[in-house]
Amino acid sequence: MSSSRRNFLVAGIGLPALASASRSADPEPQTRARRSSDVQFEYRILGKTGLKVTAVGMGCMVTSDGSVVERAADMGITYFDTARGYSGGNNERMVGAALKGKRNSITLSSKSHSATGKEALNDLDTSLKELGTDHLDIWYLHAKTKPEEVTDDLIEAQQTAKKAGKIRFAGVSTHAGQPTLVPWLAKNPNIDVVLSAYNFTLEPAVTTALEQAAAAGKGVVAMKVMAGGFRTIKPGDPAYAKLKQDGGLLAALKWAMRNPKVVNTTIPSITDNDQLAENLTAMGHPYGAAEEKLLAERLELIRPLYCRTCGQCDGACRQGLPVADMLRILTYADGYGQFALGRERFLELAPEHTSVKCGDCPSCTVQCPHGVKVVERLIRAQELFAC
Repeated sequence: MSSSRRNFLVAGIGLPALASASRSADPEPQTRARRSSDVQFEYRILGKTGLKVTAVGMGCMVTSDGSVVERAADMGITYFDTARGYSGGNNERMVGAALKGKRNSITLSSKSHSATGKEALNDLDTSLKELGTDHLDIWYLHAKTKPEEVTDDLIEAQQTAKKAGKIRFAGVSTHAGQPTLVPWLAKNPNIDVVLSAYNFTLEPAVTTALEQAAAAGKGVVAMKVMAGGFRTIKPGDPAYAKLKQDGGLLAALKWAMRNPKVVNTTIPSITDNDQLAENLTAMGHPYGAAEEKLLAERLELIRPLYCRTCGQCDGACRQGLPVADMLRILTYADGYGQFALGRERFLELAPEHTSVKCGDCPSCTVQCPHGVKVVERLIRAQELFAC
């Protein structure tokens, strides 16, 4: 085992303690979410779909405990998101088992990353089987960045699935490229829902694009709302003491859901009952000056670590590396504490990219305008994930 991987695993041991420490003021965090005074459920309509969803949903990507998913549904969350590729397909199986018997009271979405309509439809059939349902409420074409990636073939596949009753609504998800892609989706009559990365670090142009989608009647779902999470900064790092007690993650969630005319629901990742309890309290407690101050401080703390997907580094690497994608993949490990997920995504990159060693370059041609330490982050990803 490399020293980087060993260090990651050691740092990961502190994850539960860090999450717990941030909530230590409440001796019974799991009980807290049951108190009506703390949780005021807020419901919004998902664009023209007419689906009524809670403002805080559940992103199941990093959830491994089905009881947390089941508890979320029991407590009142109505929107659940998974994908064919999560955990090699095991995530859908877990989510389906957890929500068995609750299917008619929740909105369920999944995603396909396939590039052709035939492959996507095969993914859909597998998703339905694993989830134990005869239909999805929303089926997304996953991780698109440019309009040309949303091909006529893929759109036709979604329409075929609709006609067959296998999906109710068609969507597209995007991690980057929103200022170009989302306005195009807003004008596309075949797209019902847009699932977009959206958090306090991103450029105003992302908000403008989502406003256009909402104005066109598209449902808007926000993901990556915690801006990387970063619960697992190592003890000893100057940022550690502040991050474990600053309330920044809850403030980030409030920021993403602050305008109900733009964002209909959010899907923060939830791994345990403590996170579930905390996220639920974001409803009924609006974003304000206190949260704005917390996020200003947090932005400075994560500036060297977190990629804002602004696109300025596209094509800048002399080795042709997809820099933004690699930084996002590293965030799965360093931010969410999911080493296996990060390594899985890293190994999905082209071999000519996974074989590059940034330390071999005499200098880096990529300069992040937002202060991300690109060379350090890429080298860490290469050392952590490469075979």
